[in-house]
Amino acid sequence: MKIADKTVVQMHYTLTSDEGAVIDSSAGREPLQYIQGAHMIVVGLEKAMVGHEVGDKFDVKVIPAEGYGEYDERMTQEVPVDVFQGVDKVEAGMMFYAQTPMGPMPIRVKSVSGDKAVIDANHELAGKNLNFAIEVVSVREATEEELNPQGHCCCGGKGDPSTGSGAGHECHCGEEGHECECGGEGHKENCDGQGGCGCPNHDKHHGKA
Repeated sequence: MKIADKTVVQMHYTLTSDEGAVIDSSAGREPLQYIQGAHMIVVGLEKAMVGHEVGDKFDVKVIPAEGYGEYDERMTQEVPVDVFQGVDKVEAGMMFYAQTPMGPMPIRVKSVSGDKAVIDANHELAGKNLNFAIEVVSVREATEEELNPQGHCCCGGKGDPSTGSGAGHECHCGEEGHECECGGEGHKENCDGQGGCGCPNHDKHHGKA
């Protein structure tokens, strides 16, 4: 069976930067499982999967526009360090989560100077090419329950390919307040169908993809 919309796919992947550094990999873990056409993985990779079948091994380069978007300087902001309550020392590289109308949004501390910090709401892979090495493990038709999860996590508990535990995963469960265990090494996140488990504003499950 070839990969097409409404098929459940399991694959192994390794995601690397243009410099060859490994960002994330399913090596030593269960393969990533997703439903083709359900927007669970970044669009560039999903498009490249079409037509492949079990046993296929291939490479895919996903450009920023079809991955995590271009880097946007407007998503950086300078704030007082005292906004980070309960933190003894704020340092560059720390991750925090801001509550927004769209749901939890990951915020990274870009730099710290005195009593000010520059925070960055861009995805850590924004503006970067995503280089995937893919091996298709299995392909089957999705069940009705899988296509209509009614609040259950659609990622199949396998994580994802992108920055965390599987780069590229985007889970749109559409259930406000749904606690999703996506398999991202213990990740649990409230998904509001827009921000939560891998949706456009979510990266908590994949801080490494």
